[in-house]
Amino acid sequence: MIEYKTVEFEAHDEFEEKKSRFIGYVKPVKTQQEAQDFINSIKSKHWDATHNVSAYVLKDNNIQRSSDDGEPSGTAGVPVLDVLLKEGLVDVCLVVTRYFGGTLLGAGGLIRAYSHGSKIAVLAGNIITMAECRIAEVNVDYSFYERLTSLLEGLGANIESTDFADNVKVTFSIKEDLFEAFSDKLTDISQGKYKATVIGEKFSKVNKNN
Repeated sequence: MIEYKTVEFEAHDEFEEKKSRFIGYVKPVKTQQEAQDFINSIKSKHWDATHNVSAYVLKDNNIQRSSDDGEPSGTAGVPVLDVLLKEGLVDVCLVVTRYFGGTLLGAGGLIRAYSHGSKIAVLAGNIITMAECRIAEVNVDYSFYERLTSLLEGLGANIESTDFADNVKVTFSIKEDLFEAFSDKLTDISQGKYKATVIGEKFSKVNKNN
């Protein structure tokens, strides 16, 4: 089974180091064009910044790129890229914007600052695990609905939709290797009354603890 880590949404955070302002931006991307468009958008937004340092990693073909954007070689783009690699993140683009505050930070200071700007951006974007999941649905009586949701949550499944009619139809996604365990438990606690039907597959966010 294939799974990978990425960020859930576009986000940013910032801090100040010796009067230099660092703003870290992160966004989930799928292609080099999407990454470059994001980098360009930040450069356009912060056209007056001293530097807009960037890096991205793409799952397809394991593409890795970084740019110092005028900072001394190895002090900016590489530390930003290293944060993505150490966290094991793919399909993610980072841009750390710097407004110079008048005090030189030195090579070590720059590395620490760009690393920190990247880390706080990644945390703001919420690291998630994506995995191959089965999409399934099950129809249950209202009296069984809470037990079903508890079972799904316990296995790290995501409820995609719930339709309340004469009974309750729950559509959910669950990691492929956990579907059989779910089916067995559902049969057991419902004494064979309910059964889930697989209707598709997709990559989906899963509970990191499962």
